[in-house]
Amino acid sequence: MTDKMLKFVKIGQQTPPKRGVDNRKDDFNEIYDEFITQKAQEQSSRCSQCGVPFCQVHCPLSNNIPDWLKLTAEGRLKEAYELSQSTNNMPEVCGRICPQDRLCEGNCVIEQSGHGTVTIGSVEKYITDSAWENGWVKPISVKHEKDQSVGIIGAGPAGLAAAEQLRKNGYQITVYDRYDRAGGLLIYGIPNFKLEKHVVERRTKLLKDGGIKFEQNFEVGKDATLEQLRKRHDAILIATGVYKPREINLPGNDLDNIFPAMEFLTASNKKGLGDKVDLFDKGILNAEGKDVVVIGGGDTAMDCVRTSVRQKANSVKCLYRRDKDNMPGSAREVANAEEEGVEFVWLSSPKEFKGKNKIEKLIVDQIQLGDPDDSGRRRPEIKQGSEFEIKADMVIKALGFDPENLPLLFEAQELQVTKWGTIKTDFDTMETNIKGVFAAGDIVRGASLVVWAIKDGRDAALSIKSYLENIELKKSKVA
Repeated sequence: MTDKMLKFVKIGQQTPPKRGVDNRKDDFNEIYDEFITQKAQEQSSRCSQCGVPFCQVHCPLSNNIPDWLKLTAEGRLKEAYELSQSTNNMPEVCGRICPQDRLCEGNCVIEQSGHGTVTIGSVEKYITDSAWENGWVKPISVKHEKDQSVGIIGAGPAGLAAAEQLRKNGYQITVYDRYDRAGGLLIYGIPNFKLEKHVVERRTKLLKDGGIKFEQNFEVGKDATLEQLRKRHDAILIATGVYKPREINLPGNDLDNIFPAMEFLTASNKKGLGDKVDLFDKGILNAEGKDVVVIGGGDTAMDCVRTSVRQKANSVKCLYRRDKDNMPGSAREVANAEEEGVEFVWLSSPKEFKGKNKIEKLIVDQIQLGDPDDSGRRRPEIKQGSEFEIKADMVIKALGFDPENLPLLFEAQELQVTKWGTIKTDFDTMETNIKGVFAAGDIVRGASLVVWAIKDGRDAALSIKSYLENIELKKSKVA
């Protein structure tokens, strides 16, 4: 092992080359180039093969990271892919968009010792992209078809992960989704420069080729109630995600040209996919030539500011009520945004939107950080008399997402939810209070990461499998 691994003392950290700022600002293509084989092997060989692999411990999916790094370093790439995909239904997606600096790479032992982390995400992307290129990624092949069926509501990462796992076990799977394409947030929420859409589309095609059925443009509550779906299937999984934008109720909130983040991002992504988008074509949801202000500090806010740059905004500012050290978004994304010319206005909070009919400027309060709150983060406090103005032609609110009222939408008033509006489930089984109806992903845990959604989808699939097996067992005993 030592001849292939533990080379972090001789080989420095290196990420794939990043396209120049001037070049990447002109399009929506991914900004990182691919690792060549030699570099992927070199960077993999830096792994210290820890006795306690903290990278794996801090991965929601418990990916076997040290093992597939070792296989990559040894040139055993197909084996590396097989190991990687055994715990992750979308390794090529996670390699691109996971905030590795907060998860696996942020907990790498050699990072803590000052040698620079192993570039885990880039190697993960390289492994899976190579697998696709070499034809190693195959559709699901079911050996024993089962009569039982599962209806999955939502074609985002949680729903797709659950669908794949259940289909591998021979169940008949139908995925219902209200959008015209499968992928959920992966398609319409995340911009191309982080995740090109063909990466998602080839994954969903693979699932279709494996026998999973998709019902697009299907709204539960409109095209069928939850109860009607229950009659069609032996079990149901709710994996809708959370899409309702959090509001900021300030004077002037009803002015034109103030938009929720998802409305802005969806318009941009649809346009990139070749769709006709009237509000974009009319210049309303297009940042070109405008002074854009984005409110928020998470990954969605970073997506909005960087999209605005590529749409040729006149200026792009990001208002965040805490400082840079307390940003909830990926530090890597903040750095990319700064490189691309985004101005961050730290320790600032909007007080009022002003304009005649549409937004013209924001009145902003300066913030100081006080004592820590219940979460341990220092509480933002307004500095009295510190307000200032910022010019704006377009404001994008990226303040997070809340659950929609699913009991109302699904015509299922008996469906229990928490005080936050998320679906209440049994902690162990992920089953709701309605028999045979399960829930997973953001609609249970609240807005979170794609990797957590995949984890939840896989766990839900195990619970549903156990539930369906118990039904069959009871039938056989009666017979």
